[in-house]
Amino acid sequence: MSSPALDLGQARRAARPWARVPRASGLSRLISPLVLILLWQAAGSSGLLPERLIAAPVKIARTAIDLTEAGTLPEAIAVSLQRVAIGFLIGAAAGVALALVAGLSRLGENAVDPPMQMLRTLPFYGLIPLFILWFGIGETPKIALVALGVAFPLYLNTYAGIRGVDGRLAEAARTLRLGRAALIRHVILPGALPQALVGLRQSLGIAWLALIVAEQVNADAGLGWMINDAREFMRTDVIVVGLVVYSVLGLLTDALVRLIERRALAWRRAFQPA
Repeated sequence: MSSPALDLGQARRAARPWARVPRASGLSRLISPLVLILLWQAAGSSGLLPERLIAAPVKIARTAIDLTEAGTLPEAIAVSLQRVAIGFLIGAAAGVALALVAGLSRLGENAVDPPMQMLRTLPFYGLIPLFILWFGIGETPKIALVALGVAFPLYLNTYAGIRGVDGRLAEAARTLRLGRAALIRHVILPGALPQALVGLRQSLGIAWLALIVAEQVNADAGLGWMINDAREFMRTDVIVVGLVVYSVLGLLTDALVRLIERRALAWRRAFQPA
């Protein structure tokens, strides 16, 4: 005969079906990329995929080792990381600050939101000539492009998160006689945090895309410069090495934000697909 405590535990597990679903193994996610790499290598070795179009994975790996031993790749990564870090900090600060102004005030919304909605549709390549005229051909226009790319996703998602907070929570806070500062701190900002973290992930991805564009123009260092220089000499292996590094750095920064998201949103019970 089962105890009441055991029956209660079974009832709770039955009411939470997502708790019984195991997470997919990390190794299982590597199967399809490995299959693609093997097919790519086979096509390159057989001559079906000419090297002038794209080098085989083995040659790309050897090139990456050579560039690392020569110091070219680490130096390029360091320069690109510095540009992304500075641009991200500037863009994130601007995006979050503008979202708070627009989200917490009707006057701020009318003043900030229309220009932001107009500016976010501007293409990066269209801004490059203006940025060169304004800032010259040094580091400033590259950092400015990254900051601009970062600001808009964070602004849009943080603003949407603030305006998406349940109004009943705000009413309950007013009933408890919380002041405006306490309402923002304890109700609005925690409620907007999940959406803001989504914007953070998007902004980091766009930061790397903006950097690729920025480093193609008047750069003398960085991953983009390395790729552009390799294009002049038809070095597809070096080009792919640079692109792979971009993607790996993007995945690492995204994984960092996902870790922050799991820690910051530990209170939220999320659905786990079967």
